[in-house]
Amino acid sequence: MPIKELGCCGAYCGKCRTLKEHSCKGCKLGYEGGERDIARARCRIKVCCIGKGYNSCADCPDISKCEIIDEFSRKKGYKYGKYREALRFIRDHGYLKFFEIADAWKNAYGKYPKE
Repeated sequence: MPIKELGCCGAYCGKCRTLKEHSCKGCKLGYEGGERDIARARCRIKVCCIGKGYNSCADCPDISKCEIIDEFSRKKGYKYGKYREALRFIRDHGYLKFFEIADAWKNAYGKYPKE
């Protein structure tokens, strides 16, 4: 399971050319080994998620009342709502099912099967 290809916010970075070309470190790479310092990160979502040891915000029991995620989801742009949808899907169906679906996407978000 390519958990490093999932952003803390629910973005699926597995399709990102910049990440694959190693021009982007994503939001997780480098923190485990100490190459990057989480205390210097600017993304509040990343600081919280990685600081608590979660794979993504979907793992957080407090996600439903999280001000950081709420603020992020309200940003202008379709993708922000889709990232929140990804977190909900992961909570409901798990990471394995998410990656099975996300692998067919062309971007950092996509469609989910009808239930």
